[in-house]
Amino acid sequence: MVTLEAVQAAARTVYAAAIRTPLIRVELPEHPIRALYLKLELLQPIGSFKIRGAYHAMSDLSADTLAGGVWTVSAGNAAQGVAFAARLLGAPCSVLVMNTAPAAKIRAIERLGARIVLASYDECWDAVIAHGSPRMHGHFIHPFDDDRFIAGNGTLALEILEDLPDVDAIVAPLGGGGLLAGIKAVMDARRPEARIYAAEPETAAPLAASLAADAPRFFDDWAPSFVDGAGGKSVLDTMWPLLRGVSGSIVVSLDEVASAMRLVAERARVIAEGAAACAVAAALSDKLLPDAAGDLKIVAVLSGGNVDLSRFAALTGTNNR
Repeated sequence: MVTLEAVQAAARTVYAAAIRTPLIRVELPEHPIRALYLKLELLQPIGSFKIRGAYHAMSDLSADTLAGGVWTVSAGNAAQGVAFAARLLGAPCSVLVMNTAPAAKIRAIERLGARIVLASYDECWDAVIAHGSPRMHGHFIHPFDDDRFIAGNGTLALEILEDLPDVDAIVAPLGGGGLLAGIKAVMDARRPEARIYAAEPETAAPLAASLAADAPRFFDDWAPSFVDGAGGKSVLDTMWPLLRGVSGSIVVSLDEVASAMRLVAERARVIAEGAAACAVAAALSDKLLPDAAGDLKIVAVLSGGNVDLSRFAALTGTNNR
């Protein structure tokens, strides 16, 4: 289990690479909750929270290990986090990248100097489960199933509590579960009354299936979508103990995610990728706290903003205005 102390230790290292991101309040007079707080992780140097976990996971590697190179597997954001950290630490970096990754993320990985190895989603997910790949070499940085990566992610929850000590609920997108597990480690210790929800797209919701079965499950009807930073194929057995105690998983439609992308752009003036907007859609869903109204303080974690602008325009309808 990842402890509060581990997250606090991570907070002493992550800011060599990450920044402390703002928590902003967006007024929603037309909605029962009337306001939503947004944690702007899309303002990180790589446009995603993944820099926190990636840098912390690599910060204690020996010089010899770093010299031998590091690699990860990713749909884009973890790859950027590991590549950015590798550049800071002077390590060669390779990435097994899902061929469903948007072009914006692939270009960003290339700019950071990482070697890209394209693979099918199935091959990448097999590497996630096996913690390795015969096609890759060097030290493997798991994109979520790693205690130090999770602890690094959890530092954003420490920031939320500093800015909003009486938070009632936090909603975060779930891909592999490393972000949610880090948040939960902090909140269980510091504000256990707060509810922690996962947000998953309807095309890929393994945590919802796992919570219903009370056991880790594959999502049988998995399909790729523009919500590429959330919605894995399964909940790993090793992640299940960290995730089974969340308050729930809110499954939203792709149309709801696209609408949330537009709402965030209009109200907060930032561009959220699909996974980040998935958290907003879930936070505004009537599936979250059916009695939500008035002064409840709900935070949606805007996990990243790495999206092709042409795709963003098409999804939000802004290319027709």
